[in-house]
Amino acid sequence: MRKKLQSLGLCLLLILCLVSAGCGDSSDESPAGGSTVSSTSNDTDSGGDSASSETESASGSRDNTPNVLVPEASGEKESSNESAVIDYSNTSEGYVMVRYSGENGKVKLQIACPDGITYTYDLNSDSYEAFPLSGGNGSYSVTVFENISDNQYATCLGETIDVSIENEFGPYLYPNKYCTFTASSKAVAKGKELAKSADSDLDVVSSVYNYVIDNIEYDYDHAENLENGYIPDPDTTLSTGKGICLDYASLMACMLRSQSIPCQLEVGYAGEAYHAWISVYIDDVGWVNGMIEFNGSEWQIMDPTFAATSGGNDEQLKKFIGDGENYTVKYIY
Repeated sequence: MRKKLQSLGLCLLLILCLVSAGCGDSSDESPAGGSTVSSTSNDTDSGGDSASSETESASGSRDNTPNVLVPEASGEKESSNESAVIDYSNTSEGYVMVRYSGENGKVKLQIACPDGITYTYDLNSDSYEAFPLSGGNGSYSVTVFENISDNQYATCLGETIDVSIENEFGPYLYPNKYCTFTASSKAVAKGKELAKSADSDLDVVSSVYNYVIDNIEYDYDHAENLENGYIPDPDTTLSTGKGICLDYASLMACMLRSQSIPCQLEVGYAGEAYHAWISVYIDDVGWVNGMIEFNGSEWQIMDPTFAATSGGNDEQLKKFIGDGENYTVKYIY
């Protein structure tokens, strides 16, 4: 499982690892905008021996300059009251911005998509946060709920939005609630370093994948004691070298998005096991949601969680992961 991926023979990309049921708010509770920043951050702070490896590795023909899109609440289209703001000025780019500044300590955001999927998020910041419009074109219902008692919520602010996404890759290139990064993020700098020798986007995917499986250790304690509504932080995963499946997926998504490679962070099921993984978009190939390596005799799914531990032989991890069949996407971030 720890064989390096070869660009020849790759046809699918899959990142699979476990999340507990609370991860990604899986339980259903009631209730060209933006700017671009080309990062020039110093790679010495990107994690690992980035300065030396940046110097020693040969440069590929692909430009590895980070391209970090910045979601904006421009105020051109918004709904607001004294406690919350829903800014939908840039839905054509595939996101909305929401801010809650009221006094309630337990606030939820629900986004009901035209494809019938409803996303539920915790709102725990008085700053604007970006949320992807993952359900394609159509009518979205965006609602902020305040807790009134126990698990009961009342509507604080709501808006129905007709969305026509012009940038089809926007939701999967911008940072958002589950994939947070800026031009100064260490994960962005590490992505730049890993992409230096690449000649193609597929080379970048391979390099990022191999880095993650070689350097990020599965965090069993965190997996067993995961709090509801957990949000991954790519820089924390990079610096600690530990994570659960949402951390693996978020870190890879951050690195790839900042390299202008559309990347979906997907949460769903493998059988009864709850997981997070990614899909990437490759020019002339399209969306691919499983990375497979041809070793000369058979195609083999590359699972970074298995690969990052005992060569895929860890029985405890297998208990978490399941048999790897019947993957079903529930949410896309």
